[in-house]
Amino acid sequence: MTVFVSADELNERIHSGQKQTILAALWEPQEGKAWSKFQSEHIPTAMFCDPATALAGMPGRAYGRNPHPPVDVLSAHVAQWGLQEGRPVYIYDTGVGLFAGRAWWTLRWLGIEDVFIVDGGFRAWDSKGFDTVAGPGNVNVHAPLESSPGALPMVEIDQVREFSGLLVDARETSRFHGRRELMDLKAGHIPGAVNIPAFDLFNEESRTVLEIDALRDRFAAVGLTQNTEPADVFVYSGSGNHSSLLLAALAHAGLPVAAHYVAGWSQWSADPRNPVARNV
Repeated sequence: MTVFVSADELNERIHSGQKQTILAALWEPQEGKAWSKFQSEHIPTAMFCDPATALAGMPGRAYGRNPHPPVDVLSAHVAQWGLQEGRPVYIYDTGVGLFAGRAWWTLRWLGIEDVFIVDGGFRAWDSKGFDTVAGPGNVNVHAPLESSPGALPMVEIDQVREFSGLLVDARETSRFHGRRELMDLKAGHIPGAVNIPAFDLFNEESRTVLEIDALRDRFAAVGLTQNTEPADVFVYSGSGNHSSLLLAALAHAGLPVAAHYVAGWSQWSADPRNPVARNV
């Protein structure tokens, strides 16, 4: 299953008049800066997606930093973007792919099938010298779209506590081992987890996804193969972003998409009842 598509392919689709929806999933810590960034420069026909409001619910110690959004909130954004049956969705961000990955997983969870990530994001687009435009973006045309929430498997903290299968942590190695933690209340990882840093699945300079054989080798090293049952594997990260990107790479490699513990380490580490493992 192809998930990551090249900037060249998207550019060709735009200039040949093919129908698609393009979402720019941009986030900045300062309120309003992401919207300003979008208005100053974006891929032609793109619409703005604010990950903080469209792709996540209200944060809290009991829910994690970026909990899964309520279905009605997510559906309202989908209607606002005008997503339609049979029209593919292409997503990019201006960073390292975390927010494009989060948007991909969230829309696929909602049952939208033809969702793709622009490989290398806006940097890849800009490096090719392709056109960019300024302004508020494409006109939003509300459109009804029948959704199927739960199309990808998602698990909650109680299921993680009882789980005995393969648990994969998608954060950077230093955070997994408990050597460095700037985001969450405790350092370390869920006991029994193995580490596949999501960023290791991408070329360091270009931020483009590795070749499929390389992805499969990386996943096979921890026991993830085409014969793996999705319910036998849980994937998490700090708050659902790195893990979404890993799951996108998993699907791109043609492997079953594992269950996603979206609230992740930010929720797990906030509960003093939960055990913590460290390798320091």
